[in-house]
Amino acid sequence: MELLDDDPPDLVEVGAQNSNDPSNVMGLDPQMEDHNIAKVPLTLVTGYLGAGKTTLVNYILREQHGKRVAVILNGLDTGVAAIESLISRRGSFDYVILETSGLADPGNLAPLFWVDDGLGSSIYLDGIVTLVDAKNILLSLDEPAPAETIEEGQEHAGPHSTIAHLQISHADVVIINKCDAVSEAQLEKVQERVRAINGLAKMHMTQYGQIPQLEGVLLDLHAYDGVDELDTVGKGHSHLDPNISTVTVQVPLLHPDQLHKLESWLRSLLWESVLPSAEADQTVEHNLSIHRTKGQIRLDNGRVLMIQGVVDVFEILDHAVPATEEQRGREESGEKKTGKIVLIGKGLAGLPFERSLARALE
Repeated sequence: MELLDDDPPDLVEVGAQNSNDPSNVMGLDPQMEDHNIAKVPLTLVTGYLGAGKTTLVNYILREQHGKRVAVILNGLDTGVAAIESLISRRGSFDYVILETSGLADPGNLAPLFWVDDGLGSSIYLDGIVTLVDAKNILLSLDEPAPAETIEEGQEHAGPHSTIAHLQISHADVVIINKCDAVSEAQLEKVQERVRAINGLAKMHMTQYGQIPQLEGVLLDLHAYDGVDELDTVGKGHSHLDPNISTVTVQVPLLHPDQLHKLESWLRSLLWESVLPSAEADQTVEHNLSIHRTKGQIRLDNGRVLMIQGVVDVFEILDHAVPATEEQRGREESGEKKTGKIVLIGKGLAGLPFERSLARALE
């Protein structure tokens, strides 16, 4: 079965049984008469046209992974309610993959699926996967800015960010496809550029959209379940791309009474795009845009919290962190581990985040 980007079906069900039953339109089990749907994870798949999204979907259709997967194509304008309604009409699924159009900004779509448990949604965002074409991604990132008119007295918004920048910056996983079409040196440049934009995302190299295993790469990402990988962040080189970068903010050990101050600081960053003043005689910093936020906060009473955020939606939750031997050794010696917040976005390089936070916590 071949899917075309230009004329996709609304939904493709994977791994169905009894597909020859004429009463079973989508090949669903006829015994599934009640449409009581359990909470289903959703992966948002983005990437330029030609990056290999359709090839990847075809690969999923052929692969034997034991899951009932709903693949929804070109879902840029498909909201949570529409997807839930569609799934309820077609039956129960273990997983949903939503493929966006080539020019989609995942930052506009992802928050739609980040809903509170109390709202009773049957789906939840499991992660964002971005496919990039190893041969053309650097050209896409370096696309010239469209012509713009700047009014008198108006400041320039800064370096131009392409859709490719936005798709990479929001990703939890970046799949660099068509690696066979470039040299090792070119592939290394692509990896460095991606890492400079997004220091949090896991990277996988593929050819023809074929992934050795779907779990952890496209399915079952659990991208918002924990923040244990933050210790590996910070190896990127922000100077490689002046548009979007990853910055790490060290957070001191906090007293519980300081949590509301931390939340207020985050609201200023994520809701107002403003970095609060780091000094009494300074004005606030503007013209920043946060796409992804992750953090681990430690309190002096031993409590550990995690921060997860997509664009202007964020939450702070209790986080159970298994202690490593190194951590236990530090605690036995009287050293208490501090926290960390990682931000991915535009206009972040060189801003005094740690001094701003320190002042906000006073």
